[in-house]
Amino acid sequence: MTTVFDTLPETIRVLIGDDHRIVREGLKQILADAPDVQVVAEAQTGTEVLVTVQALGGPLGLDLVLLDIAMPGLDGLDVLQALKREHPRLPVLMLSTYPEKQYAVRCIRLGACGYLNKSADPDDMLAAVRKAAGGGVFLSQATAEALAAAVGSASAQGGPEALSHREYQVYRLLTQGRTVSEIGAQLGLAPNTVSTYRARILEKTSTKNDVELALYAERHARAPKPA
Repeated sequence: MTTVFDTLPETIRVLIGDDHRIVREGLKQILADAPDVQVVAEAQTGTEVLVTVQALGGPLGLDLVLLDIAMPGLDGLDVLQALKREHPRLPVLMLSTYPEKQYAVRCIRLGACGYLNKSADPDDMLAAVRKAAGGGVFLSQATAEALAAAVGSASAQGGPEALSHREYQVYRLLTQGRTVSEIGAQLGLAPNTVSTYRARILEKTSTKNDVELALYAERHARAPKPA
């Protein structure tokens, strides 16, 4: 019987995309302990990730991209979408400090082969790298629970999952207390465009202002898990 690990390359060539050097160094140290994994490149912005992947020939020169969500300029979700368009066969494993219930489902739906919190055990990190590079999807228990919750609530068409990718980016920043101008600068959008997204978000969440939106976000963040 063929398993996902039968397709593992002899050496897993990895690119690390993270804007914090200390995080990249920590990831490299973890991966250096595995004789079958080699970090061949690193990048600190979303644009650098795309340029480096292209320079390496996509899946010809890489077996996996480890990608942070909170990247300057193009964020990790934008980069993930671009990579799946340009190199659909290149596995992308998402990393974040955000809880799985906030981003895991969205990442999987956009084509990621897994979602891993940066606080994960090094053994889990290596297991995720090997499974993703072998063509599989790595699901931690927390990610599996988030997916189950999303499936269970799909018929309701409510909650943050009802927002589009860009709306969700703006929603997340609004609930962090960012202004329209700050959000526009971070996402590369005109303030008027951000205001339009804000109006759509308020309508979809049935909230009237940023205070109600923040309360809405808090309520959904601590929503009980399905039985």
